[in-house]
Formats: sequence, C-alpha cells, structure tokens
Amino acid sequence: MTDRKRKIKRCLILANGKKPSKRSLNYFIRKGFEYLICADGGADSAYKMKLNPDLIIGDLDSISAKIYKFFSGKTQIVHYKKQNNTDVEKALKYALRKGYKEAVLCGATGDRLDHTFCNIGVVLKFADKIKIYLHHENSVLYAIEGKSEIKTIPGETISVYGINDKTRFTSRGLKYPLKEFQLPFGIRESTSNLATGSKVYINCSRGRGLIIRDFNVIMKHDHLFES
Repeated sequence: MTDRKRKIKRCLILANGKKPSKRSLNYFIRKGFEYLICADGGADSAYKMKLNPDLIIGDLDSISAKIYKFFSGKTQIVHYKKQNNTDVEKALKYALRKGYKEAVLCGATGDRLDHTFCNIGVVLKFADKIKIYLHHENSVLYAIEGKSEIKTIPGETISVYGINDKTRFTSRGLKYPLKEFQLPFGIRESTSNLATGSKVYINCSRGRGLIIRDFNVIMKHDHLFES
C-alpha cells in the first residue's frame, strides 16, 4: 500500500434511489471506498445486497421499520430531524467532519427526476470540499475545475458539460476539440465526445464543469482512481 493511498480517506455513500449492482460496489470497495454510509432508505438497499453499513444517517423517514430494527445495535444510526439538508447532504457533511476526501455516491438516481437533478447539484455544491463521483449504471459523473488530466483509452466516450456562459473549456485528446468553448447548460454541450488516445487534457477556467465517463471502461482498465 502506498503512502498516497493511506492518506486519501474514501467513503461510499448509498442513497435511496436505484440500487447499484453488487459488482459495481465491490469495485469501489476494492479501490478503497470501504467506509459505507447509508443515507436513510439507502439502508434498505444495503440490506438487500447483504452489506453492513458503518453508518445510517438522515431524518429516517425512508428506511423501513424492518431494516431499522435489523441494523439497530449493529450499525451506528444518526437521526437528524432538520429538513434544511437532504439525507445525501447530511451524509456528506458527516464524511467531511470525519476527514474523508473522496466519496462515491451510488443510488442517487432513480424514478424521481427532482432527486436525480438535486444530487447532480450536490456534486457541484460540495466540489470545493470533497471529490464526489456520482455513479449510475454505466456512467460516472464528477466535477472538474482548472487543469485535468484524464487517463483513458482510444474511443472512450467522454461528455463535458458547463453550468454558465462564463466558464471556458479547452481540450487536447478529444475527437471534437474544445478551444475556449462556452458550454452553458441548456444552450451547448459536448455530449458523446471521444478520446483519441490514452490521455485527455481539459482546462476548465472561470468556473466548474461536469465530466461523464464510461464506467465499464473504467472498471476494465482501472484508470480513474489513483492507488
């Protein structure tokens, strides 16, 4: 184990949306995201996958009575009644207090578009405090700011999104290059761009952007999370 790996504290947050595959979770756990936080009803998903959370946190209005009883005495349960933060935000704030620097957010998407939209916003909202990777089926989304080097393979789909018309994107290594491009949400985007080599360089200036990548490629080539 390298010194860098020991220094990076990583956690896995399981929300109350669509349950991820056990294969995906096992991959994240192998990459050091071992501390499992369930945001309220995410505990029901953990139970179905035979996972034991280290922490269940939230206003506890989504976790089923059966699952609450099952984990009582086995898992730390923190009940926050305040409604000014979502359960996912409560989980992230707990992780920050405990010194975690990176988090994978699973189960943050599902049949409610408002919850999905909110959790994408959370990635941006907390970007200056903790690196968040939002996982959904065959995609991983995360925020970028400044200069980024992306390890990839030729042909990997890489989509780039901006937030407003102030942010500029310049790229090297993409099939459709960006040169001081503005990608304001709802006006212009760089969806389904393609890597041309083993590395992509993106400079995101005057703000933050979002990257969406192919999770199957990431798992196969193991080139997103530094060891």
